[in-house]
Amino acid sequence: MVPSVLRDLSTRSFNPRMVSIGPLHKKDEHLQEFETQKTTYVHRFLYSLGTSPDQMLEECVLKVSRKINLIKACYSDSMTYNDEELVTMMVIDACFILYFIHNIIERFGPFPLNMLLTPSINLDLLLIENQIPFFVLRDIFDSTILKYNPATSLNLYMHRLLITYNVFGDNSVSRNVNVDTNHDHLLGVFHKYFHPVNNIQTGVPTLPKRHSAMELDRAGVNFMTNQDDNWPLAMKLELLPRFSCFPWFWNKPTLKMPQLLVDDRTELVLRNLIIYEQSSLVPKFVTTYAWAMGMLIETPQDVAKLVKSGVLVTVSSDQNARNLIYNICKEVVYENFFYHREWDELDSYYNSYWPNAVAGLKRTYFSSPWNMIALFAGITLFVLTVVQTIFTVMGESPVIVVKH
Repeated sequence: MVPSVLRDLSTRSFNPRMVSIGPLHKKDEHLQEFETQKTTYVHRFLYSLGTSPDQMLEECVLKVSRKINLIKACYSDSMTYNDEELVTMMVIDACFILYFIHNIIERFGPFPLNMLLTPSINLDLLLIENQIPFFVLRDIFDSTILKYNPATSLNLYMHRLLITYNVFGDNSVSRNVNVDTNHDHLLGVFHKYFHPVNNIQTGVPTLPKRHSAMELDRAGVNFMTNQDDNWPLAMKLELLPRFSCFPWFWNKPTLKMPQLLVDDRTELVLRNLIIYEQSSLVPKFVTTYAWAMGMLIETPQDVAKLVKSGVLVTVSSDQNARNLIYNICKEVVYENFFYHREWDELDSYYNSYWPNAVAGLKRTYFSSPWNMIALFAGITLFVLTVVQTIFTVMGESPVIVVKH
């Protein structure tokens, strides 16, 4: 269960709205109406797969029953369901998840879900409190869909579902996830999408100095989207050669970052991934990304800068996007920062003389139209004063007549 201090920040990010999966929200009143429908969908699913649905169901129940102790170990000791209830729950919920994905793959098949319900169900399946053990899902898949279509795979099914949650730019790394290895649950499989294929630099336990996007922009830093074949969340700083005497003039360093789509899914997806990282022994890759974005974005102007560079794509206002990203790590325990090399280089560049001086000038004189008008008015007044002084001096000078 998500701690209340985090749940209160965004209840819609953790509470299922349409369907309960697993025991934690099974008794929520607003979800009871769909429980009956869920059973109907499961019957349709089994009948659509072959001529012996009863035999399929019996095999599913037998497989789950054999692992009931492993299943109970995945949940709190305070759970009030007996073994038979838990077995029934696991079979129905696993069948429903596979039926939902099957409809996506089969273009909603012969027994489609209500299209108005699909978006809510889709998001409910990702919630950390709405999960069943992944080995249950694998066993039910083997006893149902794999018998119906031996040419398919659980990898395909997971990929077709999980790409619907991707709020980052397209990246081929996600296809390297192997569901044949051990996973906690669907959310755990999705988290693997953001693991590097090969090793990356280790994290450090201290946060670097903050520099907002606008501060870095004034110092001469560009921002660009990044496509990395090794790590979807990679950030890279491209610096100019050390021998360049005027880097701010000849070119600018560029911070390359993954593109983030800020829409109705983004907060839910990020918060559940971050909570999963906080409660599990997995690398804190998404938390690191969220910390980095929170340091870059302090004001709506920072959002506008990153939107202009293509790093952010937002369907809401700059203020809403700022609030989401700036507060996403509130109450989250900090552990490791995997971009420490890039941020150290950014800080060194920002604090060097010329970028810092240029940033100061831009902040003082070019931060608003009024400041710019005042600057140019001052320059104009100064030039006019100098010209007037010159003409005055020339007019008062004695005329020297040279006689031959």
